[in-house]
Amino acid sequence: MKKISFSLQLLLGLVIGAALGFLARAGEIAWLTTTLTEIGRIFVQLLKLAVPPLVLTAVVVSVANLRNVGGAARLAGKTLLWFLVTSLIAVVIGLGLGLVINPGEGVTISTAGAKAPDLEGAGTWLDFVTGIIPTNLVTAFTELNVLQIVFIGVVLGAAALAVGEAAEPFLTLSRSVLELVQKALWWVIRLAPIGTAGLIGKSVAAYGWDLLAPLAKLGAGVYIGCLLVLLVSYPALLALVGKVSPLTFYRNAWPAIELAFVSRSSIGTLPLTQRVTVERLGVDRDYASFAVPFGATTKMDGCAAIYPALAAIFVAQVYDVPLGLGQYLLIAFVSVVGSAATAGLTGAIVMLTLTLSTLGLPLEGVGLLLAIDPILDMIRTATNVAGQIVVPVLVARSEGRLDEAVLNAPPVPLDDVSTRPLVTGGAPAPA
Repeated sequence: MKKISFSLQLLLGLVIGAALGFLARAGEIAWLTTTLTEIGRIFVQLLKLAVPPLVLTAVVVSVANLRNVGGAARLAGKTLLWFLVTSLIAVVIGLGLGLVINPGEGVTISTAGAKAPDLEGAGTWLDFVTGIIPTNLVTAFTELNVLQIVFIGVVLGAAALAVGEAAEPFLTLSRSVLELVQKALWWVIRLAPIGTAGLIGKSVAAYGWDLLAPLAKLGAGVYIGCLLVLLVSYPALLALVGKVSPLTFYRNAWPAIELAFVSRSSIGTLPLTQRVTVERLGVDRDYASFAVPFGATTKMDGCAAIYPALAAIFVAQVYDVPLGLGQYLLIAFVSVVGSAATAGLTGAIVMLTLTLSTLGLPLEGVGLLLAIDPILDMIRTATNVAGQIVVPVLVARSEGRLDEAVLNAPPVPLDDVSTRPLVTGGAPAPA
C-alpha cells in the first residue's frame, strides 16, 4: 500500500465504500450494512478517543510556544482577524445562496415528529458562554466537551507562560504526551481508507432518495456554498493576498482536506493538517504550532458560517416565519462571532441551535435536518480544514514566515515525515 499515495488510498476507500453501500441497499443485505456501519463507527470512535488529550496538550503547548515567536501578539491578532474575515465572506455566500435558492420554499415535510436536540448549554448565548467554563474538570473530559477542554488548555498555557522556568517540567510532559497522542492518531489516520469505506458505505446504504428528496435543495445549497468558498473565495485570497498559487496550495493541502471530508472531524484531522501546513506549504513551524490547533477548534467556515445561514433560512421557510434584514445581519453576526461553538467535532448541531435560538426560530427545526447531517458534514468539514490551512499561509506570507522552497517543491510523501514532531517547544525541526 505504501506504493499507492495516501490520497489515492482514500479515494479508493470512497469508491469501494459507495459501491458496497449501493449493493447493500439494492440487495437489502443487512449484514453488509451492519458491517459497514461498525467499521465506520469504530474508526470515528478511535478518532474521538484521542480528542481530549490531543486538544488539551495541543492548546497548552500552542499557547506556551508563543514565547518562541517574535511578535506573537501581532501574529495572534492577524490570525484571529483573518479567521473573522474569511468567516464573514463564507456567511455572506451562505446568505446569498439562501436568498437565491429558497431552500425551504415549497418543501412538504412533516414537522410533527421533529424534536429539539437535547444539548445542555447550547440553547442561548448565556448558556454557551457559561458552558465554556467547566464545573468539574473530570466531566469536561468524560463528556468530551471540547470547548471546556480548550478553556482549560488556554488557562494552563497562559499560566505556564506567566510562571516561566518553574513550568518547564509541566510543558515538557505536555509536549511528550502531545507527540505520543499524535503518533497514535497518525496510526489511526493511516486506517482512514478502511474507515472511509465504512462511513461512506453506511451513508449510501442508510439514506434513500425518499428520505433525501425533501431536503435535496438545502443539501445542494450547502455543497454549492462550500464549493464556492473552496474554489472561489480561498483561491482569490491565496492569489491576491498570499501571492500563492491556488493549484500549488490544493496540491499540497489535499490529503488533509480529503481526510476531513471522510472523517468529518477537524480535530481528528489535526495531525495531518499540521503536517501539510509545515512540511508541504512551508509555514514556520513555531507559528503553525499555534495557528493550526487554534484553527482546528475555532475556525469553521463550513459548519459555522455557510451551513447555519442556509439552515436558518430553510427552517424559517418551513415554519413560515418571515426574516427581515435585521435577522439576516444577526445570522452573519452569530456565524462570525460564535464559530467556536462547533469546536472541531463532527456535526454543527450546537452552532445551528445557537443560531436558531438567537433568531427565535423553532429549535425543532434542527430535528428536521438530522437525517442528512452526516452527508452535509463531509463537505462542511472539508471547508473548515481548508480554511484552517489558508489563514496560516496568508499570515505567514505577510510576516515573512513562509518558506518558498518548501511551498514550491514537489509534495513530500507523508510517510517520510510521519516521525517528525508536529509541535515543538523550541527551534524548528531540521529539514
